[in-house]
Amino acid sequence: MKKIDSTKRYEILRERMGNGDIDRRSFFGFLGAAGIYAGVTGGVMTTMAKQARAAGTELNFEGWGGVVSEALRANAFNPYEEATGNKVIDATFGGESEVLTKIKAAGSTDGHNILHSSGVSWYKRWVDAGYASELNEANIPNMANVMTSIIAPFKKITPDTLSAVPYDYGTTGIAYNTKYVSEEKAKELGANLLLDKELKGKIGGWGGDWANRAWYGALQTGQDPNNIQDWDAVWDKAREHRDLVLKYWSSGAELMDLLAKEEIYVTEAWSGRVAALQAQGHPIAYMDPPNGLAWMESMFVLKGSPMAEAEELLNFMLDPATAIAVAEGQKYPPSLDPNKVKMTPTIEALPAYDPTGTLSELVFRDPVVWNAVEKEQTKQWNRVSKGG
Repeated sequence: MKKIDSTKRYEILRERMGNGDIDRRSFFGFLGAAGIYAGVTGGVMTTMAKQARAAGTELNFEGWGGVVSEALRANAFNPYEEATGNKVIDATFGGESEVLTKIKAAGSTDGHNILHSSGVSWYKRWVDAGYASELNEANIPNMANVMTSIIAPFKKITPDTLSAVPYDYGTTGIAYNTKYVSEEKAKELGANLLLDKELKGKIGGWGGDWANRAWYGALQTGQDPNNIQDWDAVWDKAREHRDLVLKYWSSGAELMDLLAKEEIYVTEAWSGRVAALQAQGHPIAYMDPPNGLAWMESMFVLKGSPMAEAEELLNFMLDPATAIAVAEGQKYPPSLDPNKVKMTPTIEALPAYDPTGTLSELVFRDPVVWNAVEKEQTKQWNRVSKGG
């Protein structure tokens, strides 16, 4: 009898569920049955399988928390654990700077395996810092469904291999409460809505990333964010914004809480988080100003991680059914090519969704430009944020 590994068994069952041959409940039942079957057949392989499932490799995952983590847990991690016996230990970080600081302080990546990494800039940062793994793409066949346009920026940094798989994308636009801000006013002011003095004390902002503040400072001074010439003008706008802000939020969960409770009426915001608020019935509108910031996120595997298990997990996560379910849960479009994988109406309605698969209409941060000025401009933001 031909043996199949847990991944193949899982993929067969997923295909049967996708074809409508079995329902979701039966799907999980069959997964469980597979474990029972292994347990009664006896022999060396059964013993090994039982030991493997009992021992199970642990993968430490760090991400953005809230609805994003919930979507990953329900649609990716739980099925993966069921199918493989491995364990995904998921935690929320306050940003990748926090993780990088911990790793540098410890002198080791122990306890850190996979990051829900923010964009190409951070990809380059991890690579430059010497923490990049080398993925064996042959172990991730679902990469074939990922948009070429979203892989290309990562390949530009590491042409011979990848350390991450692109997973989703979105934009950082402006969210506003329609009870207090009209659509006409929002469109008229664009990025300068964040500097509206009439809204003083009801404005928020993301404080966790100097580059985010600088990007909006560039828009507010009429500069190309990927070719800033007048940094003093950028930080003057950041000071102006600081003096109007109620609070700088530090996570997506806090962003949603501040908007939902109407503690703030206006803030820059992540598109998926606003979509989640809208789905909950909150009167929050969203707009991307001209040259608004787009970004792509990846699942970055750190050097020293158990690669076979990590690649297996990434392949699970890129399975079309899984990736679409996660995308619908976290409200960010998946990295899958819509020309290869049929998207659902829910995905097609998400903010920033690109039906062409080219991403040509979105403006991304140039990692070479932005990483080159990071050290100097981070100091500037630290001064400004503290009142300087």
